[in-house]
Amino acid sequence: MSLILASTSLYRRELLMRLGLSFECHPSGLDEDAFKLDGIGPIGLARTLATEKALKLVTPFPLATIIGCDQVVDLDGRILGKPASFEAAVEQLSMLQGRSHRLVTAVCVWHEGLIHTHVDLTTLTMRSIPVEAIARYLAADKPLDCCGSYKLEARGITLFERIESDDHTAITGLPLIALTTLLKRCGYQIP
Repeated sequence: MSLILASTSLYRRELLMRLGLSFECHPSGLDEDAFKLDGIGPIGLARTLATEKALKLVTPFPLATIIGCDQVVDLDGRILGKPASFEAAVEQLSMLQGRSHRLVTAVCVWHEGLIHTHVDLTTLTMRSIPVEAIARYLAADKPLDCCGSYKLEARGITLFERIESDDHTAITGLPLIALTTLLKRCGYQIP
């Protein structure tokens, strides 16, 4: 069976490699901004984007099993994505510091015309952080490609007081526990 990850994210690629499966990575080409104006909320948005990313690759790869995924930060209903600039990252971390937020990670597996989805919710409580410490952190990790402006797998772990998660791999962008279950349902042999 051909397996495709509808992403070019190095983080997700490294996570999927842990399952020992052969796969290819292809960008979905999805215009995510078109979905962000729908007002469907953080969970709905993450699930929709993960599903749409997988579906974008069905036409070019109709016989493949396709994995789509997406992640957003939910701060009291406000959706935070990737900052893309240092200034936006400072703004995001300033909003998050001293508070709890949810990291919403969705995965979709398209297999033989069926769609299987899962949404993982992680609650993170960030320490109170002075602005100069935020700037030092951003200079060290450069997390401009990460929603919420932090990398827990690097120095970003020092920003947090508490993390509550059923699957720590979801924090990096691909919930492997749920994905393993979904792929086994599709007939993949995973030890």
